[in-house]
Amino acid sequence: MSVYLLRRLIQAVGVVLAMSLIVFIGVFAIGDPVEILISPDADQMERERAIKALGLDLPLWQQYAIFLGKALQGDLGRSFVFNEPALTLILQRMPATLELAFAATFGAILIGLPLGLYAGLRPNSVGSKAIMAGSILGFSLPTFWVGLMLIMVFAVQLGWLPSTGRGETVTILGMRWSFLTADGISHLIMPALNLALFKISLVIRLTRAGVRETMLMDYVKFARAKGLSPFRVTFVHVFKNILIPVVTVTGLEFGSTIAFSVVTESIFAWPGMGKLIIDSINVLDRPVIVAYLMIVVLMFITINLIVDLTYSVLDPRVRLEGK
Repeated sequence: MSVYLLRRLIQAVGVVLAMSLIVFIGVFAIGDPVEILISPDADQMERERAIKALGLDLPLWQQYAIFLGKALQGDLGRSFVFNEPALTLILQRMPATLELAFAATFGAILIGLPLGLYAGLRPNSVGSKAIMAGSILGFSLPTFWVGLMLIMVFAVQLGWLPSTGRGETVTILGMRWSFLTADGISHLIMPALNLALFKISLVIRLTRAGVRETMLMDYVKFARAKGLSPFRVTFVHVFKNILIPVVTVTGLEFGSTIAFSVVTESIFAWPGMGKLIIDSINVLDRPVIVAYLMIVVLMFITINLIVDLTYSVLDPRVRLEGK
């Protein structure tokens, strides 16, 4: 296991270095932040002074070398707009995004697993067909439209839930969390549901396919032949095996949930990393953009490693192949 972890860490370092170069070059090519940050009425002397203060007068390779050297020390640059460390800005917004992503993933598992299990055990029932039709809608409907409809129905028409913001928060270990208050939970429900809709459909289909495939296996038939109850056959022999693809895909989707929560956070004015990156792109705040993308890459690498380790725990065949 230690050799495997060491190999994965070496791979992770290579991926981070490659992505840092790609991200830095890509952000450098999207435009000149001075055109947005400096007033059009500024003279040439002021423009040159601003360019030098931001470090944009240096060649690209030198800017990247400075960025890499500071990144190794935990400094990903200072925001052009806020004049604060980019990493600090992102870490301030990270709890809100993580909270939203965890709520969406938990909701997808809580709703998707039982529905997928039912659809797999009773494939020809009316309920199963309705569930599968609903999953197609979950895949097809665009996130921004669903978010607007949720606001229109539950916030504007019915007035049951607040439409925007994060609500009341509680500070724990220097980080603000909203899921610990009733007002925060009411603000969290609609954004989490909007973000979880695609994941719910995915979990339903994965679970149903896994159940249909596993029910035909010899060990399930043998368990039935021994006279085991349907409950024991389903939750002891079938359920554990269908968890393997569900855990793998859900874990990878958790990274996507964090990275692509931009639309949901923008619609519901959720003060997370996604809204910050949109605001930073609008003003070409390069340090914040680069820092955000680097953190997302690190999250994906960490999540992939956790998924691989969890996969080996759930499936003994993976451990045996490794040995």
